[in-house]
Amino acid sequence: MISILIADHQAMIRAGLRLMIETQPDLSVLCEASDGEQAVELAGRHHPDVALLDIAMPRTNGLEAARRILSAPRPPRVIMLTMYDTDENLDVSLHAGVSGFLLKGAPPEHLFAAIRSAARGDMLIDPAVTGRVVDAYRRAAPPPEPSPSGLTAREKQVLRLVAYGLSNSEIAAELSIAEATVSTHLNRLLAKLALRDRAQAVRYAYESGLIRPGDPPTA
Repeated sequence: MISILIADHQAMIRAGLRLMIETQPDLSVLCEASDGEQAVELAGRHHPDVALLDIAMPRTNGLEAARRILSAPRPPRVIMLTMYDTDENLDVSLHAGVSGFLLKGAPPEHLFAAIRSAARGDMLIDPAVTGRVVDAYRRAAPPPEPSPSGLTAREKQVLRLVAYGLSNSEIAAELSIAEATVSTHLNRLLAKLALRDRAQAVRYAYESGLIRPGDPPTA
C-alpha cells in the first residue's frame, strides 16, 4: 500500500483527490494539509511514501514546502500539482528534486501512474510540459557526449517512450513486455549513457536526435 499526503489550500480539491486516489486498491491517503507549512509538519510526523503538493498554497508555497520536505532525513517522494505550468515553476520543481510534475487538468490515470512511479523511485512529468523539461536542460548544460549507437534496439524503444512521458507500466503495455523488463532496460540504458535519472534520459533522447519535437510517440 502506498501512503499519500495531499496538500492543497482548497478543501474541495483535497476531497476530490482523496476520492479518486482511494478508488485504487494499492493507494491510500494518509493525511491532508491545507497549506505548505502544515504539509512540511505532517510529512515529518507521518512519513508518507508520496506527497502531492499544490504549488499555490498560503503561508508556505508548495515549492518551498517541497524543498524543506526533501531536505529532511526521511523524505517522501514529492509530486507537484499545479494549474500554472510556468517555466519558473517547472525549473524550481526539478531543481528541488521532485519525482513528478502534473497539471491539475491531467487525467486521473496520469495521477495514479505518477504516484506509483514516484513510489518506485522513478519520475513522471506531465506530457504537456515534457518539451519544457528538454528546454530547461538545454539551457543548463551542453549536449551529452555518448552516442545512442551503443543501445540495443529495445533500449532505444524504451528511451523513446520515456521521452514521450510514458510510465513504465504504459511502456510495458505499448511493447507487450513485463513492467520489470522495462525497468531492466531503463536501468541498463541509464548506465550505458551515464545518465542519472529519467529526466536526464528525456533530455538525452532529444539532444542525441533519437527523437525530435513533433515526432509521433511510436515505439
